[in-house]
Amino acid sequence: MSRAFVKEQDGSDAFEELPERLISSHPNLVTEEGLARIEEELARAEQAYAAAQAAVDRAALAVAGRDVRYWTQRRASAELVPPPADTGEVRFGARVTIVREDGRRQSYRIVGEDEADPAQGTLSYVSPLARALIGKSVGETARIGPGEVEIVAID
Repeated sequence: MSRAFVKEQDGSDAFEELPERLISSHPNLVTEEGLARIEEELARAEQAYAAAQAAVDRAALAVAGRDVRYWTQRRASAELVPPPADTGEVRFGARVTIVREDGRRQSYRIVGEDEADPAQGTLSYVSPLARALIGKSVGETARIGPGEVEIVAID
């Protein structure tokens, strides 16, 4: 049974401390949009922290404090990578269009870990697909799991 929220003998609420958000061991490469998102998330976390302090809400304070620490670290370690000037090969920040063996055509932008959202067309540069594509040119293929994809465009 979890003891996440129980009443202490003295009447104060107690809860187990939250584990820290995991920080990737990879360099924190970011696009301009990714850096802006980190700054937005940090500002949001700082506002949540201030609100939790004002409300004397220890649970919310713990969550917001954890988020402030995470986004502060991510902001401090961010390495801004300018958009690629050359679209001759897949690089960080480029948009690459691939065709899968079943004929599906997909387009992704290679971005930093915190800004990646495959459903929205962005892939983390450390994802298996991005790693297989980086350094390749239009017309080349990349092995993805049991199949292959062909690169048909780089923007």
